[in-house]
Amino acid sequence: MEVDEQPWQGETAKDYAVRVASEKSLAAFNHYDKELNLPVLAADTTVVLDREIFGKPVDKDDAFRMLMRLSGECHEVISAVSLRGQQHWQTLSVSSVRFRRLHKSEVYTYWRTGEQQDKAGAYAIQGKGALFVSRIEGSYSGIMGLPLFETADLLQDAGIQLWDGVSAS
Repeated sequence: MEVDEQPWQGETAKDYAVRVASEKSLAAFNHYDKELNLPVLAADTTVVLDREIFGKPVDKDDAFRMLMRLSGECHEVISAVSLRGQQHWQTLSVSSVRFRRLHKSEVYTYWRTGEQQDKAGAYAIQGKGALFVSRIEGSYSGIMGLPLFETADLLQDAGIQLWDGVSAS
């Protein structure tokens, strides 16, 4: 189930996140036995600063470049969620994250933890990467990679009950 996670030329960060989440849900839906008739939920998260999309770092230098670029700056974290079944539902969460100024030595030390691997923007707010964050505005769970409030709304829209016997509407 390979999905192209490279941004297309001219693609906005929001369009990129929505496309990748949609392609992930479609790939998983097509992979599993459709006779089960179960929906598939997929998400994609990206970090963006000055219209530059920060994906997952490919190596130490890439992670270092990303983190030093985010240092002292406010960036957006965009998480798209795609639910695919008989229909297709999508939602988007956009949060703002401000990093304090980072020192090169702490960025190298953070890289050695391995925590940044497979993380958009080369950090994990739910781990040691939280030490870089001075302020957030928006969805903490969205910054982690799955915006729970928006996902719950999406599931409700698809008719999936979140609470046994209780409707949120």
